[in-house]
Amino acid sequence: MKIIQLFSLLTIGISCSQTQENFSTLANLPKKLKEASACEISKASPLIWTIEDNHNHNILFGFNEKGELIKSITITNVENNDWEDLTSDDEGNIYIGDFGNNDNERQNLAIYKINAADLNKDEAKAESVVQFYYPEQTEFPPKKKDRIFDVESFFIHDNKFYLFTKNRSSKFDGTTVLYEVENNSAQKLPAKKIGSFVTCEQFNNCAVTSADISPNKDKVAILSSDKIWIFTNWKGNNFLSGKVEKIELNHHTQKEGLCFKDENTILMTDEGSKKSSGNLYQLKLK
Repeated sequence: MKIIQLFSLLTIGISCSQTQENFSTLANLPKKLKEASACEISKASPLIWTIEDNHNHNILFGFNEKGELIKSITITNVENNDWEDLTSDDEGNIYIGDFGNNDNERQNLAIYKINAADLNKDEAKAESVVQFYYPEQTEFPPKKKDRIFDVESFFIHDNKFYLFTKNRSSKFDGTTVLYEVENNSAQKLPAKKIGSFVTCEQFNNCAVTSADISPNKDKVAILSSDKIWIFTNWKGNNFLSGKVEKIELNHHTQKEGLCFKDENTILMTDEGSKKSSGNLYQLKLK
């Protein structure tokens, strides 16, 4: 009995799970946005920013919390191969993650920087392009059981990008891998493997679709269709180490965007359907 009790206490200390009641829908997204794939707030703008993914236009969209589309910026010098997530640095510059890789066959993975000063324009150019690759990947595409090189989630911290893989292997086990990429456009860079984390074994519930770090840089959140994992007290730059808390949203849609509004408020977006646009959601952390 004592051994069982001790094990239970240790487990609670490492990870706890809760059902989140402070989850709400704030607004319908603009009708023009059918496939909102990101959510980001820049210090240089009052808007919430998003993009659409593969086969859509090279446009950065800005909307408010009422779901009103305020700004559309066409990025003129790069293509939307498969834009999947956004992040921003302390100066308010926005970075577009062009690293969607459903079939694990791409060799043109990139991150584009949009200058903060351009967020009030109708057209802008990517100021720089960071190109990278995964040293562990040697086949394009690899065998189906080895297709673990898709990414839909990242953030910037201390001028480095941190990417979380979306596992697409035929034997999905919930593992997301954390990679680090230098913010350096001078050459094509190897992504450095930092750590990994197992979400759960159901792809539709636990594939990772977005990530962000909190304003105080002491929380990291990753998103799936109906869950959020919050990481704290990590070691070094392995954000997947330390303490983790799983939050059940009890709301299943194709959620693909997450960002911190403040230290205790998370915003999320999802994709719409043929008949309707997606939504903007809010989660208040306890």
